[in-house]
Amino acid sequence: MNQEPANRDEIRDFLAARRAKITPAQAGLPTSARRRVAGLRREEVAVLAGVSTEWYTRLEKGHIGGVSEDVLDAVARALRLNDDERTYLFDLARSSRARTRMPSRRQDVEVPPRVQWLLDSMTMSSAFVRNGRMDVIAGNALARALYAPMFDSATIDKRGRPNIARYIFLDPCAHDFFVDWDAAGKATAALLRAEAAREPCDRVLRDLIGELSTLSPEFRNRWAAHDVLISHDGIKRLHHPEAGWLELTFQDLALPLPGRAVHNLVIYTAEPGSASEDRLKLLASWSATLSR
Repeated sequence: MNQEPANRDEIRDFLAARRAKITPAQAGLPTSARRRVAGLRREEVAVLAGVSTEWYTRLEKGHIGGVSEDVLDAVARALRLNDDERTYLFDLARSSRARTRMPSRRQDVEVPPRVQWLLDSMTMSSAFVRNGRMDVIAGNALARALYAPMFDSATIDKRGRPNIARYIFLDPCAHDFFVDWDAAGKATAALLRAEAAREPCDRVLRDLIGELSTLSPEFRNRWAAHDVLISHDGIKRLHHPEAGWLELTFQDLALPLPGRAVHNLVIYTAEPGSASEDRLKLLASWSATLSR
């Protein structure tokens, strides 16, 4: 545990943030009116994890490279980490151990034609593929119609590809498009943080995070929370400039590609018989007309 990991600050801030969220009562520990902090103390986490206070203190300071998986598991349980947070902690440890041999950066790959055929076959669902940096690298006609404000945004790159994070945090119109903008922003920052732990050598990702941190106070606040999200699904409420208000169900599915490339297939659909389904059908008809 004598190495100085490159991700030392991330390790320290993440563990401290998670520790601060747990009260002694939640952990089954006695409370005192004289406590200076609402969360757990380091020595209390050490007791819960079954390690010495000195050991846990060094761990929280970022010395994680030589820690065994059993100890990490014990710390994860003590801090009540969910599955995504536990994976993030292990990714930080893996990156720290690999510091001296510099893990290779995940390579960008083109979406195979068969994936585009799959997307195009979904005529009543909006479907697109995004990478870990939140670039939209492929989509069907309905996705382009549904997310028209993002595809038409000034935040698209030189290749005409939207980036979900740039749109959410750098385009003021996103506040109108996403009915629950705060939830969208929180999830996006958490997804990027998980990707940063998986791919610590991705310079493009680091540049994106730096850009957002510089230009968006809202991103900085959410990034500082150290929330982590790996899988994401649920309900999304959108206010489309043409179709109006939409409440859609979305599912985010891992889409393995050759090599180490991993992308996500994101599918939006509406509840059968709902007003949102009627509006989505209207968008589908409109997008089909434009395609022809």
